[in-house]
Amino acid sequence: MRLLIVDDSNIIRTRIARIAADWRANEFTVVGMARNGVEALRLAGLHRPDVVTLDLTMPEMDGIECVGQLVALLPEVKVLVVSALADKATALQALKRGAQGFLYKPFTEAQLGAALTELVS
Repeated sequence: MRLLIVDDSNIIRTRIARIAADWRANEFTVVGMARNGVEALRLAGLHRPDVVTLDLTMPEMDGIECVGQLVALLPEVKVLVVSALADKATALQALKRGAQGFLYKPFTEAQLGAALTELVS
């Protein structure tokens, strides 16, 4: 599975990449890392990921706007929102726009691995 990681925090991007690379049968290959929605759309067009982890609060283009455009660009893509925003209305908005899962920050390795596995199974 080709994985695109989108988060404005380099620490979070690196952590997700490490966990995904080590998870189970190494079924995830990181094909790109983006700092915002604009970069995410450019990389998604180039690398055609199967799975995207997506933060909601980012500069230039936030995750809510980005998820809708990602799904329009790649209808089969699976989007896991990974965000510190804990209000249900925002989570529901992301799901309505096409996200398939939601994981709250902070997260453990097991929580991220389980969320990714559930997304692709």
